[in-house]
Amino acid sequence: MLLTQLSNALDRAFDTDIPEKIGVAVSGGGDSMALLDLLRQWGMAELAVVSVNHGLRPEAADELALVADYAAQHGLKHNVLQWTWGGEGNLQNAARDGRHQAISAWVKENELSHVALGHTKDDQAETFLMRLSRGSGVEGLACMAACRESDGVTWLRPLLDVTREDLRAYLRENNLSWADDPSNKDMQFDRVKARQMFETLAPLGLTLDRLAQTAAHMQRQKDIVQWAEEQIGKVFVQDSIGDMVADRAVFESVSDALRSKVFADALCLVSGQKYRPRFRPLQEAMTSDTPTPLHGCLIVPGKNSLRITREWAAVRDEVAASDGLWDGRWRLHYDGETPTEALQIKALGKEGLAKISDWRDTGHIRQSLWATPALWQGDRLIAAPLAGLSAGWTAQLLRT
Repeated sequence: MLLTQLSNALDRAFDTDIPEKIGVAVSGGGDSMALLDLLRQWGMAELAVVSVNHGLRPEAADELALVADYAAQHGLKHNVLQWTWGGEGNLQNAARDGRHQAISAWVKENELSHVALGHTKDDQAETFLMRLSRGSGVEGLACMAACRESDGVTWLRPLLDVTREDLRAYLRENNLSWADDPSNKDMQFDRVKARQMFETLAPLGLTLDRLAQTAAHMQRQKDIVQWAEEQIGKVFVQDSIGDMVADRAVFESVSDALRSKVFADALCLVSGQKYRPRFRPLQEAMTSDTPTPLHGCLIVPGKNSLRITREWAAVRDEVAASDGLWDGRWRLHYDGETPTEALQIKALGKEGLAKISDWRDTGHIRQSLWATPALWQGDRLIAAPLAGLSAGWTAQLLRT
């Protein structure tokens, strides 16, 4: 039964184009150990197994040893990647992002294209509850997709229609070992709190199946929104200094749901942030008649336009070598011989712009120019190519 469900899910993901080799992310927990064994039983592609040691618990070594033993027993290649938390931000979010980045790099190094993950119907329902508690809209409530491409990697979740208990029963029936992470019972984590809510919600009809079903409905609505967004075209257009600019009349003619989405996408493009801002501040910034900072950007409303520019306060401490990448999106190039003096790329800022008498000839507003890259030698401004002071330098925008 489970093997048939997995096979059907992979048929939908691959159609007839099954890769020769698939990566499998395995932690040693029940979900991923069952996934690994099911994929081996499926047998349509060679498997490469990868685990990530977060270095947070001493028990992790024993859990990964289970994976290593299984891989050795069945002649599978197994790699363990290391990730270290810097101590900043939400631990679970940081671990998830770190794991994603580590596995993405491993996939590319090993010339793979697909990685299978052991997420289940339980994970789908838990994620739905967590995002519902944060006031997420359709995009957030759509939760996890069975097949998704990110960072050049296709992430597969072939067990989204299978419950966690179904996988435990499969492991017991086949005498397969797994490890239970004690953090899965730690109530300081939102996912554990959501998991504990199931017993309370079930009498209201909000069962695991119903929550997962609602997430699937949200996914269909998300697909409709994406189609509609494509139909209205690119509301925001990127200009020469990396700002996103929309015709205000066109922007305001779009439905509120689509307007929020394209606005959030434009903010993410300018700021380089992966996650969209929360709904309420997004709505407030989108409808404000005065310049409003949000998400590392400054929203500047005009009579006929709406502009999203990088916020100077978000980049004022960004420093890069003259040949380095600044703010994740700018490189400066010199037209002559490489300068020998020590130069740094920093934001132009208000003081820098005040040193350029003809900056208005660029046609750009001062708030945008403050956050553009400039060459400095100590406190001396050498060049600001986007503000009209080239001195032989040009700026290349890499994030478009």
